[in-house]
Amino acid sequence: MLSAAKGMLGKLPVLSPWKWVLLLALLLATYSLRLLHLDERLYFWIKTSWHEDAWEHRSLWLPEYRVAIDAKPVAGVGNNFSGLSFDDDRQQIWAVVNNPEQLLRLSPEGELIARYPLEGFEDVEGVTYLGDDLLLLAEERKHALVAVAVPTQPGGAIRRTQHRALTLSIDLGGNQGFEGLGYDRAGDRLFVVKEHSPRKLYEVRGLKSSLQGRFNLEVIDRQAWIDQKIFASDLSSVHFDERTGHLVLLSDESKLLIELGQDGRLISFRSLLRGFAGLHSSVPQAEGVTFDGQGNLYLASEPNLFYRLQRR
Repeated sequence: MLSAAKGMLGKLPVLSPWKWVLLLALLLATYSLRLLHLDERLYFWIKTSWHEDAWEHRSLWLPEYRVAIDAKPVAGVGNNFSGLSFDDDRQQIWAVVNNPEQLLRLSPEGELIARYPLEGFEDVEGVTYLGDDLLLLAEERKHALVAVAVPTQPGGAIRRTQHRALTLSIDLGGNQGFEGLGYDRAGDRLFVVKEHSPRKLYEVRGLKSSLQGRFNLEVIDRQAWIDQKIFASDLSSVHFDERTGHLVLLSDESKLLIELGQDGRLISFRSLLRGFAGLHSSVPQAEGVTFDGQGNLYLASEPNLFYRLQRR
């Protein structure tokens, strides 16, 4: 048997060094193609380009966004900078830090205005402004959504035991729970994304009215939107745009922003890799996305980086 094996090996073609290099380059290119979904990006780029004239003026149209503030470190934040939500009542941005759990108040320029310890909270990853001086925080491991009043005293602690929460124990699996929140104030609809294993998008209707005593909750699994339109390996945040009624999904691993229409249709997307949107370097670990009323786009990336993009 040993001699037979030697005979088979002797029949294999001997490749020259440059052919081995070429083979290795081909394997690496194939791996990168699948890892970054480059084939799907090309397909959807062609597909969205066909309807550019129809959607460019009635959507966010993400390809038009260019960086205005590029990877600005947030002073006083060392690591675990996460979800973002624009507060149009105060013209400021809310963000969260995980470990130690904190709520941050930021200016649109990424300057830290105030921080609030989150006592008793665990693994806080997402935040969204509900209006009427209410915020909603997402605890990833617990799959919990905690409603808190906008703090008024700088540095004052927010205690978990003093606030109401909705827990959805769906697909519990360690550090793979709720990652991001986006809220539709006109329709009282909350959108929640689960990062991966599996990727999920939920729509929760009637959250705010239920908090006000008119209990009428409905949870909708938008898996069909994910399976059919999302060419990203994870979902790290979500934003609901009130001007267009569209959703924006953020993927850390695939370094993508994806715009979906009201029926889940793919409208546009924007790569967050180096060179796209004027970025000097790829966004390292995008964890939060929000827009203001003028359409400016804000991103949070670990460890402590703040971005603002504007449409041309």
